[in-house]
Amino acid sequence: ERINPGDKLHTIEKILKVTSGSTPDAALQIDDLYKSVITAGTHMAPTIRVAEAAKVIENSQRDINIAFVNELAKIFNKLNINTNDVLAAARTKWNFLPFTPGLVGGHCIGVDPYYLAQKAQSVGYHPEIILAGRRVNDSMGSYVASEVIKLMISKDIILKDAKVLILGFTFKENCPDVRNTKVIDIYNNLTEYSINASVYDPLADPIQVKQEYGISNLTNLSGEKYDAIVLAVAHNEFLKMDLRLISNENTVVYDVKGVLKAGADQTL
Repeated sequence: ERINPGDKLHTIEKILKVTSGSTPDAALQIDDLYKSVITAGTHMAPTIRVAEAAKVIENSQRDINIAFVNELAKIFNKLNINTNDVLAAARTKWNFLPFTPGLVGGHCIGVDPYYLAQKAQSVGYHPEIILAGRRVNDSMGSYVASEVIKLMISKDIILKDAKVLILGFTFKENCPDVRNTKVIDIYNNLTEYSINASVYDPLADPIQVKQEYGISNLTNLSGEKYDAIVLAVAHNEFLKMDLRLISNENTVVYDVKGVLKAGADQTL
């Protein structure tokens, strides 16, 4: 598919497509059809199995790379080193891969590695790196919640009935898609501490959020003051917000993506 939701630069016709078919003739017809609309061109794989394998490893590779920087973020947090500063320095090398830490959800990257792992196991091979990456990324929601809890405790904020606002619920920034979002893990882990957690995402459909996850998505912020604010998804709209309007003098601000200019207690 190679479709990147919310990406205004890499639109469908600008992304080279991998094609194939069940017979040589079918493969040619499919390739010709795609060439007629995809200006970036096509790559005709020799078989459907090859095409599908290419798709699944594209997403698995990205998943593993994000898992690596997520693990680095956990290490650097313990060492009191700013992860973004480290990545900025490392990016000065020409062949460094510029991945950033964060939550990994969606209908592809958070799912495809499991398809590959299951298929590998069915033929007698137990994958290690693929599943290790999945474990790291699947744990990030609970990790963020635990870090927020620690910061609240350090500021003597009483957890029971504390008001926590989660900004963003979609699986990625500037996109309305809530499929397999890992923000729900942050929400669920916080509520285990009897915290009064709220979600605000102007891009997500409140009806869909309620139907799929059983929680409410606020339609507006009515001047409520929160004990903690978690910037979970870096929507452009959030970057323009003045968080002081919904904060008190002791509010914890946790910036998952490290995009706030200053003032966040912690970032990944």
